[in-house]
Amino acid sequence: MRPEILSPLFAPVSTLKGVGARVAPLLEKLAGPIVRDVLFLAPSGLVRRTPTTVDQVREGEVQTLIVTIDQHQKPGRRDLPWKIRAFDGTGFLTLVWFKGHGEHLIAKNPAGSKRVVSGKVDRFGSEIQIVHPDYMLDAERAAEIPQVETVYPATAGLPSRTIRKLALEALDRAPEPAEWNDPAWLAREKLPGWRDALTILHNPMSEADTAPLSRARRRLAYDELLAHQLALAQRKAERRSHPAPVIAAHPLSEATEKALPYKLTGAQIRSLSEVRGDLASGERMSRLLQGDVGAGKTVVAMLAMADVAAAGLQSALMAPTEILARQHFETIAGPLAAQGVKTVLLTGRDKGSSRAEKLRGLADGSTHVAVGTHALFQDEVAFKALALAVVDEQHRFGVNERKRLQDKGAGVHLLAMSATPIPRTLELTVFGDLDVSRLDEKPPGRTPVATRAVPMPRMGEIVERLRRAVGSGAQAFWICPLVTESELMDLANAEARAAALRKVLGSSVGLVHGQMASAEKDAVMADFADGKIAVLVATTVVEVGVNVPNATIMVIEQAERFGLAQLHQLRGRVGRSHRESACVLLYDPPLSQTAEKRLDILRKTDDGFAIAELDLELRGGGDPLGLRQSGFPAYRLADPVAHRDLIATAADDARLILARDPKLTSERGQALRTLQALFDWKPEGLTDAG
Repeated sequence: MRPEILSPLFAPVSTLKGVGARVAPLLEKLAGPIVRDVLFLAPSGLVRRTPTTVDQVREGEVQTLIVTIDQHQKPGRRDLPWKIRAFDGTGFLTLVWFKGHGEHLIAKNPAGSKRVVSGKVDRFGSEIQIVHPDYMLDAERAAEIPQVETVYPATAGLPSRTIRKLALEALDRAPEPAEWNDPAWLAREKLPGWRDALTILHNPMSEADTAPLSRARRRLAYDELLAHQLALAQRKAERRSHPAPVIAAHPLSEATEKALPYKLTGAQIRSLSEVRGDLASGERMSRLLQGDVGAGKTVVAMLAMADVAAAGLQSALMAPTEILARQHFETIAGPLAAQGVKTVLLTGRDKGSSRAEKLRGLADGSTHVAVGTHALFQDEVAFKALALAVVDEQHRFGVNERKRLQDKGAGVHLLAMSATPIPRTLELTVFGDLDVSRLDEKPPGRTPVATRAVPMPRMGEIVERLRRAVGSGAQAFWICPLVTESELMDLANAEARAAALRKVLGSSVGLVHGQMASAEKDAVMADFADGKIAVLVATTVVEVGVNVPNATIMVIEQAERFGLAQLHQLRGRVGRSHRESACVLLYDPPLSQTAEKRLDILRKTDDGFAIAELDLELRGGGDPLGLRQSGFPAYRLADPVAHRDLIATAADDARLILARDPKLTSERGQALRTLQALFDWKPEGLTDAG
C-alpha cells in the first residue's frame, strides 16, 4: 500500500489548476500523468530580467522597460508581423508579433497607454525590438514581473511560464515526510531536507542553484539513486533466497574445452570460474557476462551448459533476433554434440512435426540445450528440468520476459550477456542486481582492425578502393548515419547510398533498415553471411551483430555523429578472422575538438571498456553512450554522469540498510518505504527503463 502522505502527489495532473482537457495531454507528454511527475520536472535554467531604458539596452539579453505606446503599425500583408512602436523618453522600442496577433492588441494597448514590457532585446536594422514580449502589463503592475525567473522545458501550447505555475502548485502539495537518509551523512555532506531541496529546485536564487552539483540537486539525486539501489539490492536478495540446483564442474565440460581449436583467454577462464562458483553455491545465480563483441561470451556460456547437461539438467539460450540465435546455435551445437549433449534451435519459424519433435525432446529431457528467440518462453514450450537460462543482449528483453523463461524451471540460474561496454562508475545503475564478470581480453587469432579517419570529400577514393576489394572477394558493411529523429528520413538516406553504391558495384549491394519486417531483414543478413551480398548498407537502428568472418571492411559515414562506444561496437563487426581488416571513419570537416578527440581515441585503442570510460569523460551529462537503449534507467533528478560519485555510496547504503533491516520495519525502514513508493521502484517491478 502507498503511504497516505503521498496521496496528493499521486493525484492526476488534471487536478492542478488550469489543467483541463486541452492542457492535460500536453502536460502528461512533457512530465507524466501524476502531480509527482510535475514536481520532479526540473527547471532547465534561469532568466534574469534587468530593468533598463532604450538608450542603455544590451542586445541579446532579457530586459524590462517601462514605455508609452506611440502607434500600432498594421502589416500590409498577412505574412508580415504586427508592430507596436513605443517610447520611453530615451528612444523608441519596437514590439513585434507574428501570426494571428492583431486587432486585439489595439484594444489592450491603446496609443498613449503606459506599459511595462519584458523580453529578449535585439536589433533589426536600425530598430531596437522585442519579438513576442514575455510580459506586457500596465505600468503599475511592474512588480509582478520577476527579476529572476525559472525556465522550464516547454512544448507547443504549453509555455515555460505555465509549467512554472503548475510546478509551484505541485510543490505546495508536497508533504514533509520522515527523513529517510542517515542524519550524520546529510550533515557531513551539508545537504538540505527533501522538501527544502525541492523548494530550492523550483525557486533558485542563482544559476548555481540550478546546476547538477548544487546541494539541493545532489540531495534529490541521491534520494532517486538510493530508491533505485534499494530495489536492485532487494531483487538480488530475493533471488538468492530461493534454493537452486547445485551444479558442479564436470569432466564433460573439461573435455568440451579441450576439444576447442583454441585456448581460452585468462578473462574467459576467470569468468567461467566465477560462473561455476555460482552454480555450485546452491543459491540462484544472477550474473552478467560483459565483454566486447567477439570476446568469447558464448563459449563461456557453452561450457557452463556442458556442466548443467552433465548434471542431468537443461539449459536455454535466448537471443533477441533469429539470426543471432542461429549464430549462437552454430557456435555451440557442434562442440556439445561431440560430447553427447543434444542442442536444438527453436524460433518462430518452426512449424508442424519439426516443432513438435523439438518440443518433445525438451519436455522429456532428451534434449539438453535449447537455443532460440522469444519463442522459448511461449506457454507450449516445457522443459523437464531447466536449470540455466542464458540471455544474450539482456537489455533487449523486459524483466517479465526474462522471468517467464526462468519460471519454466525451479530455481533457474540466470546468466545474462551484454556486448555494450558500460563504464565501471555507471555499472551499478544498470546491473546493480547482478554480479558482473568482465571479458576484457581478445581471443587469440583476432587481427587488430586498422582504423582511419577520412574526410567526406574523399568518399570517391573510398568507393573505388571498395570496388577493388569487392572484386577480389572481400565483403563490407557501410553504415549510414542518424541524420534526423525521423526513421523515414534515415531510410531515405540509406536507400540513396545503396543506390549510389549499386551504380559502381552492381547488384551485390544489400540494404537493411528499421522499417523492414524481421523475416525480410533476417533474409538479407543471411545472404550477406552466405556471401551472396558483397556490401551491406545499414542504418544504425538495426542489429548488425551477425558474425561474418569474411567481412573485412567497415565504412561509417559521418562518423562524427556517433558516440565513441557506438563507433567501437560497429567496428567490432569486422576483424573476426585472421585476415587484415579496416574501418574507415568518414567525417564532415571541420571537426569539433570533441569529435576530433573521439576519432583519435578510436584510432589508438580497441579496448571497449577503456573507450566507454573515455566516452563518458568527453560527453559529460545527458544520455552518455546512448545508454537508454542499453537498459539504462530513465532517472528524473539524478544525472548518472554528474552524480556518479553518489552511485556507489547509494549502493553501499542500500546493502547496509538491508543487512540491518531486511524487511524495512525499523523507523528508518518505514521512511525508506515512503521513498520507494515515491519513485515506484519495487524489487520485482523494475522495468529496463528503471
